[in-house]
Amino acid sequence: MTVLLGWAAVLVGFFGVYAQFHRAGTIGVEGVSLGTWVLFVYMGCFWITYGLFAHSPEVALGSVVAMPLQLAILFRLEPWKHPRVAGRALVFFALCCLLPGAMWGWAGALFGIGVAMTINRAPQLIELIRHEDASGVSVGSWALGVLGCTLWITYYVGAHLWAALTATAFAGLANLSIAVMASSRHRQTRRRLIAQEVFAV
Repeated sequence: MTVLLGWAAVLVGFFGVYAQFHRAGTIGVEGVSLGTWVLFVYMGCFWITYGLFAHSPEVALGSVVAMPLQLAILFRLEPWKHPRVAGRALVFFALCCLLPGAMWGWAGALFGIGVAMTINRAPQLIELIRHEDASGVSVGSWALGVLGCTLWITYYVGAHLWAALTATAFAGLANLSIAVMASSRHRQTRRRLIAQEVFAV
């Protein structure tokens, strides 16, 4: 049962990233945070490494299958035009994950990745608060992120990976916040467009 939950989490994670990838390709990346997606790539590399260490193919493949889509989204955000953002994200990742890992091993790294995964959602939340237009942000992607976190938490219970469970729980709450905020922004945009059409008539 634990293994099935892990593979279900892998599939949900893939489709969650695909939803954002599809929206970025069809509507654009307006409102999508570059900092958040740079860190997603860094953290994906972390989870691949941890999955190999913990002998969990589900954890490793969960990030392997999503990585090409994450890189494609990142490419559309043109990080080469904003090298400081990528640089700050790398420093943040090193301080939160690599440094604790070097000092306290995997326990420290997992605690750090939990902090990083939670804080990583902050730029996207700030972007949603600051800008009314969030047309490029996929509510479905973040909602699937919530479902994926729930599946991973259940998987970690069965696999007795408690530090990974804690890290994922905080990220799931942040995903939920973004999904709710993005949904609110989309409703506001729809109401604004309807009002414009009414006044245009």
